[in-house]
Formats: sequence, C-alpha cells, structure tokens
Amino acid sequence: MDYIKSHILNIYSWKSFILLTVFFSGFYSWSQNSDNNFNKPISKTIEVIEEIYNIKINDDLNLLDNKTLDYADWRIEQNNLEVSLTAILAPFDLMYWKESDSVYSIRKFDYPRRTPDVGKYRLNYLSNLYEDKAEWEERKAGLKSCILDALKLQDAPNIGDPNVILTKKRKYKGYSVENIALEIVPGVYTTGSIYKPTRSGKKSAIILTPNGHFGDGRYRESEQIRCANLAKMGAIVVSYDLFGWGESALQFSSVYHKTSMAQTIQVLNGKKLLDYLLKLPQTDTSRVGITGGSGGGSHTLFLTAIDDRIKVSAPVVMVSSYFSGGCPCESGQPIHLCGNGTNNAEIAAMAAPRPQLIISDGQDWTQNVPELEFPFIKNIYSFYKAEEQVKNVHFPEEGHDYKESKRKAMYQFMAEHLDLDLSKIMKNGKISEEITLETEDQMKAYGLNAENFPKNAISDIEELYALFGQTYEKDTHE
Repeated sequence: MDYIKSHILNIYSWKSFILLTVFFSGFYSWSQNSDNNFNKPISKTIEVIEEIYNIKINDDLNLLDNKTLDYADWRIEQNNLEVSLTAILAPFDLMYWKESDSVYSIRKFDYPRRTPDVGKYRLNYLSNLYEDKAEWEERKAGLKSCILDALKLQDAPNIGDPNVILTKKRKYKGYSVENIALEIVPGVYTTGSIYKPTRSGKKSAIILTPNGHFGDGRYRESEQIRCANLAKMGAIVVSYDLFGWGESALQFSSVYHKTSMAQTIQVLNGKKLLDYLLKLPQTDTSRVGITGGSGGGSHTLFLTAIDDRIKVSAPVVMVSSYFSGGCPCESGQPIHLCGNGTNNAEIAAMAAPRPQLIISDGQDWTQNVPELEFPFIKNIYSFYKAEEQVKNVHFPEEGHDYKESKRKAMYQFMAEHLDLDLSKIMKNGKISEEITLETEDQMKAYGLNAENFPKNAISDIEELYALFGQTYEKDTHE
C-alpha cells in the first residue's frame, strides 16, 4: 500500500512539473504586450513558424543568437511562409535558404543569391510583362540602355590610338599563340593571349573567351585547350585576364578585384579586344562568337546583351534566374536592378534571335535550367520564330566547371553557327583535344620579369575610378 501511495505521489509530482513548465512557458509567451513592443527573441518566433508550417529551420551558424525583435510574432502570416520568414529576418540582414520542402536554413543576406522558388516566381512575373515581339523589344531596349548606364561604359574616356604590346608568335600544329596587352582607357590595360589558325584561306571568325574564377585563370589547362582547338577550327580566339588577376594584378592589386569597377573594366576589356580584332585584315566581321564559364559565363551574357556585333554565344554554368554571380566583378554594378529587376535568364534572352547554346549542370545554380530558365528563354526566341536557334545541353551529374564534355558540346555549336571546320580537331571519328600546353611564363604579355610593362600605366585605384567620374569608397575594401 505504501508503495502504491508513493507511486501516485510521484505521478502527481511529474504532472505538477509539466503543468508548471507549460505555465511558465505560456507566461513567457504571453508576457509580450504593447508596453514592451511585443519584443521577443527571434529564435522563439522561428519556433512558432516551425510549428505553424510543420517545417525545420536550421541556424547552424548561430545567426539568431542574442537577436530580439519588436512585434516579432505579429509579423507571421499564417498562409505565407516565405513572407513570414522575410519579415522576421530582413531587419537583421538575414535571409532563408530553402533546402527542401520541409527544411530551411538561416543565412546572411546575400544580394545576388536567392533560391529556386524565388527564381520561378520572378520568371513568372517577367513572363507577364511581354506577350509578343513588340512588347519584348521595348523591354529589351530599356534593359540595354539601363545596363550600359549601370556599367558606366558611357563614362569611359575616349582613347584614339591605344597602345598595343604584342609578343612573338609561338607556332604549334594547326595554330599559333601570341600575347597581348591592350590599352582600353588611358593608362589602363587588359592582358591576354591570342590564338590564331595557321592555315591560309578564307577570313577567320572571332571568338572572345572571358575568364571565370577557375584556378590559374587563362593559364590553366582547360582554357588553353578550349582556345587552341577553336583556333585549329579556324577562329581567332582571345583569352584575357580578370581584373586584378594574372598580369592585370601587376597594375591593380588583386584586392580590387572585388570592387564594382572590376565589372565595368571586364566588360570594357571584351569590347576593346573585339574592336582590335575586328580591325585585323584576316578577320570576318560577320562571324563573331563568345563563350566563357562561371564568371566568364556572366560576361558572355553581358557582352552579348549589349553588343550586337556578337552573333553567337555559349554561356556555361551561369544562366540562372536566382543567382546573379557571387563576385562584384559580376554583380557589383546595379545591372540586375534594371527594368525594376531582371536576372541572368532574362539577360540571356536578350541574345534572341541570335544562336545561343546554354550549358548547365546538376550540381550548381544551373541545376534547374531545363525545366525553369530554358523554357522562359525559348519562349522569347519564339517571338522571332527562332526557337531552333537556342539550345540547352545539360549535364545532371556534373559540377561547376568547363570540362571536356562541355567543351565538346560548345565546339560543335560554334562550328555549326560560325562556319568553323570541326574536322580539324577530329581523330578516329571523335573530337580530340591534343594541343601543346604552355607555361605561365610563356603566356605573359609583359615578359618574364614585366620588362615590357607600359610606362604610362596607372596603378592607383582612386585614379581609375576618377577616369569614369566616380569616387572610390576605400573603407569598403581596405
């Protein structure tokens, strides 16, 4: 009997503990009122959101620690999870990332990076802005004008007769290579390598290959392979450094690569190199292409959108409706705010009706291209009855790169639309990528010890900004 009594008392004790816990929890919850602006730790409000929507929200980086918010629970919308999360997180420059339908995570606000659901919503919105060619052309003209303004290209000082530094050619089987440093505005140079076909005959197509953020820049093996093979096929190809990378870093420190001016200079590099190549007597001005991966893919999009001289484009692993480029050299200027908001998918569509190959993969932000971005872009091509001019090659098992499989798809597209000779790189019925790899020292435009570095080159970032009528915000980067 004593055992039974003791057991009953223990049960009542546990029930009392649970009731007290609930009471104090409720007391904490209901202690918010207008006297304290309903202030509450946002971690507690996140728990409420988890319960309402039956989801899990992870804060692995502890970004919610010690953060409280006035009127926190009042910001919850019972029928809109995304609106609720945005209202709670935005005051702290935080954002949510959708991992799956039931799992979300908290991240620092990252202006060029969203989630696929946001990209889908944005494309649906954009699709309703234009229903035919005339409406799209009006939208496109506005975007183009705004992008040019945002990039400050109209502010670039004129340079009548730019300095050009060219090295001696190195001759290989089917192609040659020479290095170039070209003055793009007074005292500012772009550096790169030009690959040319060695055979004589008809005039050559031109292909720009802007670099991305892959290791070793234009010196890397995959970049040399791409350029050399395109040259073998009959194109004059130029590969050039990112701003503050490679030999460009001899003029402006790599720390300045993450300035907004990097985006302006890199676009200008492509335009000025194209100006230079189009003046060569052996080039065909009607056959101009461009291809690049990652950040080079971004600049493939930008240059094609604003320069009608480019007839064929192949952006690689960069066409996305919810990612605008993680480096200021891709998104440092407000081009994606043009037209009250655009994205790389709509910018890619500005190529229509010119031939475009969009290469995507399953392991980065281009994973949804076949179902999301490509149908949107193809619809705009349909305004011109040119759906066959835009293609998507998707590699669901591959990651963020410009590897052999992607290059081979590009070779075939460029051969078809720039009238290049694919047979020049065929061996035993397959595409071959046999080239002579060069060392970094061989590819330097200024020489092994920068002995040819131009005397008029400026290296002051403030002076560079001043050339465009801008002021450098020093504290942001140093």
